[in-house]
Amino acid sequence: MTTSAPPTRAIIVLAHGSRDPLWRAPIEAVAAQIRASAPGTPVRCAYLELCTPTLPEAAAELISAGALAIRVFPLFFGVGKHAREDLPLLVAQIQASHPGIAVELLPSAGEYPELTALMAGIALA
Repeated sequence: MTTSAPPTRAIIVLAHGSRDPLWRAPIEAVAAQIRASAPGTPVRCAYLELCTPTLPEAAAELISAGALAIRVFPLFFGVGKHAREDLPLLVAQIQASHPGIAVELLPSAGEYPELTALMAGIALA
């Protein structure tokens, strides 16, 4: 009996983007925490605009490195036009460009009650 390794799953931490390089620090900190918690999981940051890599660029890099499944985690607190309209289109384009690769768009960070509770706890501390 042969066993095969599970498909390589990668994570993209996605944020809006900014011209200010210091703005990226919290996004990169989330990616670093993922790497520390799951050292075998490939993680990349990506941005919608104003800085690179873009979501399609980060996905292509992960796929060329062997990723067969990608989870996209948008670090948006609000659920605006980008989250509702732009991201599903970008994910569909990635899937069309890379058939056979599973791309999962997670809810935006602000949609998780755990994050809301954490932020309220910080405010009350």
